[in-house]
Amino acid sequence: MTHAQEAAPQSYELPFGSQLRMMIGAFWSAEVRNKVLVLTVALLAVIFATTYATYKLNEWNGPFYDALERRDMPEFLNQLMVFGVLGVSLTLLNVIQQWLNQTTALRMREGLARDLAEVWLKPGRALKLGGAGAIANNPDQRLHEDTRILAENTTSLAIGLVNSTILLASFIGVLWAISSDFGFRIDGRVITIPGYMVWATIIYALAGSLLSSFVGRQLPRLNADRYAREADLRATLVRTNENLLPITLARGEASELNRVHYAIDGVLHMLQRLAVALANLTWVSAGFGWLSVVAPIIIASPIYFSGELSFGGLMMAVGAFNQVNQALRWYVINFSVIADWRATLARVSFFRNALLAMDTPAAEGEVISHRMGPPEEGISLRGVAVYGEPDKGEAGHGTRMGEDACTIMAGERVMINGDPGADRHLFFAALAGTWPWGRGEITLPHGETMILMPQEGYLPFASLREAMTYPAGGTGISDEAQRTALEVVGLERYADRLDAVERWDRLLDKEEEAALQVANVLLRKPQWLVIDDVLEGLEPQVQARLVEALATLEGSTIIYVGHSQAFSDAMSPKLLHLAPLQPGEPVKEDAPEETEG
Repeated sequence: MTHAQEAAPQSYELPFGSQLRMMIGAFWSAEVRNKVLVLTVALLAVIFATTYATYKLNEWNGPFYDALERRDMPEFLNQLMVFGVLGVSLTLLNVIQQWLNQTTALRMREGLARDLAEVWLKPGRALKLGGAGAIANNPDQRLHEDTRILAENTTSLAIGLVNSTILLASFIGVLWAISSDFGFRIDGRVITIPGYMVWATIIYALAGSLLSSFVGRQLPRLNADRYAREADLRATLVRTNENLLPITLARGEASELNRVHYAIDGVLHMLQRLAVALANLTWVSAGFGWLSVVAPIIIASPIYFSGELSFGGLMMAVGAFNQVNQALRWYVINFSVIADWRATLARVSFFRNALLAMDTPAAEGEVISHRMGPPEEGISLRGVAVYGEPDKGEAGHGTRMGEDACTIMAGERVMINGDPGADRHLFFAALAGTWPWGRGEITLPHGETMILMPQEGYLPFASLREAMTYPAGGTGISDEAQRTALEVVGLERYADRLDAVERWDRLLDKEEEAALQVANVLLRKPQWLVIDDVLEGLEPQVQARLVEALATLEGSTIIYVGHSQAFSDAMSPKLLHLAPLQPGEPVKEDAPEETEG
């Protein structure tokens, strides 16, 4: 909606702690919560079992390498059998953990995607989001790709963090025991460093973590920008594909190609910057990775050469160092993944926060009071002025009712016309409740069936029976009634295609789409019908036919927002007036009374 797009942008960003609280709260209220918790317990059990088996495998290093050093063939063969049991157990546990990882990620994505979709498509929210600035761009990216990445990375990082913590707790004791009493001899003096290998491993891993954090500090922002550019590219491609006919007829392929190239350039530019940042981070991660091949041997060599450690003990120390170092370097190894996770967490949480903020538009400016009243009161409009911009009020452009107070009763036919410059579409949006900014009071009948017919309707990719009865989906309406409705509005040639699934928005022209909207109304028989100048621009005979069809809705209140001579001639409606809201001009108190047409 153009007016929504003119709204002043507002920041919906949240600090990191608030992002976490919002998403944890969303998860806790999701239907998949219990499934994820059960999977989490199963994962913890498997991780503990895997850690125990890994601990036993590290212990196996001692007797195995000692047997090699002694050239003890029977013990060597015995240790191979032990290794076989441990290897099969670890393989089985790894397979189970992988399945649990993927299933947990699937359930996490289900919860995220369904929650975001429900928040997005709560009545009225998605349309109001159009005034929120850049946060409203490409919601499909946040619902699809961002939720996928966030779910997968959340699962992967959480499991990795838990696994690393358990490994650290298990193997740090091994390193401490190996080097608990080791001392360096310097100038005849012995300097004892309890747990020497533990401290050396911590310093080694801490250096890698700090260096990675410094080098990769830009990655979260770069990843967020990359996802935004990817969404822009996809939106450009989809928009071009959806409008191929007008583009081709206008010979606009070259212009659209430039737009596509521009969007591609945006993605490539971000990928180039991301590639440089990842390459810089690789200096740290790869460098520390290769150094880890010899680092444990170098660190343990003083103990080994002092004679306090056998060759098997050295291999145990190397294995324990690698496990502890891997646990401590979890942050280094996963820094790019963490950056990706933080970027998608921010995009999803900011989007969710913006949607929730749509429920409190009063924070952005004065709003029209919408209330529900008893059916016998009808629709009441009192002192209604609609502001074209939320934060400017009467100082900006807008439209106002010429009548200070008027009431539309059940069964009436009404046309709300306007002076030159009066924005009738803006008034329709205010009446529908999709544009709340303004002043005055609008009262709608409570519990009555009301249909709001926009100038451009929506036709889902579905069968014709579903499209023409949207959103009911064709349930409870006979085929005969649907065929009759098609004939009344002049679409009888489609009467035998009720089950045909088509892109009806592409197959039908503007007049046929308007006719299908009227057929929808005939089938649903609303008590109140508000029309946003649907007849504008249609051929006179088409207008006459559709108005004649609408006239058959006995007992229905029909409110036409706009000017249509065909509607006026056929319905003899009560006339209400709209006038432009001049900057700084208050609504007149001595407005004319409602008149009959």
